[in-house]
Amino acid sequence: MRRPKNPIVIIPARMASTRLPGKPLADIHGRPMVAHVVERAREADVGPVVVACCEDAVYRAARACGATAVMTRADHASGSDRIYEALRAIDPERRHDAVINVQGDLPTVERATVRAVFDPLGEDGVDIATLIAEIRDPDEADNPNVVKAVVAIPAGGRGGRALYFSRARIPTGPGPLYHHIGLYGFRTEALERFVALPPGILEAREKLEQLRALEAGMRIEAVRVDTVPLGVDTPADLERARRMLDTK
Repeated sequence: MRRPKNPIVIIPARMASTRLPGKPLADIHGRPMVAHVVERAREADVGPVVVACCEDAVYRAARACGATAVMTRADHASGSDRIYEALRAIDPERRHDAVINVQGDLPTVERATVRAVFDPLGEDGVDIATLIAEIRDPDEADNPNVVKAVVAIPAGGRGGRALYFSRARIPTGPGPLYHHIGLYGFRTEALERFVALPPGILEAREKLEQLRALEAGMRIEAVRVDTVPLGVDTPADLERARRMLDTK
């Protein structure tokens, strides 16, 4: 299995959000949030950047900042389904051999973080790559909104094979707990296989789609990074992102 040579970055972005409706267009210093995410993805210099959207307003905003944008169905169950539709639309000849999924609500994500999720795809046998960070806030360990990844990382290691994901505090016993960060790198054939799989039993139970891949025997490699990127889900998150991106 060879290292991908022609990756593409796809950013799924949609207006629907329970706590922050219309967030791809939320203003951050005179520019919509989606434009900041596109800029961060470009800085990573992994490959061409595409916005996968399902509303005209997001499409226009992405095009206005110079990004390639693809309209997709509005009824996709997950971002993975959306990026696959966008990939097939923009790359019918299947030239791209890997896809990096950068969520559209990460306007402050660092370029090194985006690059980190691509690197494990160079290892034989890895279907999907993702990121983790050590949990340092005790409250996060018991917070079901913080997804935990079970990864056996040897001393001095940077990551390892993901064995399970859960909203519960796992594993038990002494040792670090890892916060799963929802950025993914897929080999193109792995993404195609993943979206064709039926929903998994554990996926339905935990409400975590990555468990579908594990149930099907796919290998997910998790890489440890230092910090969790700020995901903008609430007005308070938006204000924090504005402060972080304040260039004055």
